[in-house]
Amino acid sequence: MALKGFALAARSSVLAIGAICALASPLSANSCKSDAMIVFDGSGSMSEMGFNLLDEPRIFGARKAIRNSVPEISLSRDLGLIIYGPGPGESCGNVDLRFAPVANAADRIISDIDALAPAGNTPLTDSVSLAARVLDYRTSPGVVVLVTDGKETCGGAPCQLAAELSREGVDLTVHVIGFQVRGEHFSYPAQAADDLRERFEVRCS
Repeated sequence: MALKGFALAARSSVLAIGAICALASPLSANSCKSDAMIVFDGSGSMSEMGFNLLDEPRIFGARKAIRNSVPEISLSRDLGLIIYGPGPGESCGNVDLRFAPVANAADRIISDIDALAPAGNTPLTDSVSLAARVLDYRTSPGVVVLVTDGKETCGGAPCQLAAELSREGVDLTVHVIGFQVRGEHFSYPAQAADDLRERFEVRCS
């Protein structure tokens, strides 16, 4: 696994997913051609305002970041999409595999994310686990990019999953990108940042 566990990059107002290649470990054989799954947080909290309650709803900024970044990324790698949160009964089982990695996926990803209405819980761990399985992580290289604004709310254990993926994966990189959150909003240990305008990284290892 390229990064041992989860790598978290957070900014107060900018979702920095445009340079997936730059986020990959330089020691990894996982090139910028490997398939990638975007796991997008569509839970109810994404309809809330920014962490200081003075900004626009989080989903607005996340959609904008997807529109700005995914078209370029899709030129160099096949992309797939999982959305979690919305669904019947606000169940923790609402993990929706929209599609596995395909070529020229930008329009489909943007359309699906623009159309979603945030609702439900945050089965973060199950969603990342599904993305890894879709990528056949035990035999093939791949990248998972989780875009979320908050912590696991369905009883999952992200660090335990990170350890499993690290132990069993051939060459899997998992990026967790926190959007307009404070470090303590994540259920795995997080390092506080004095100024959320600065980028910080947290790794479970």
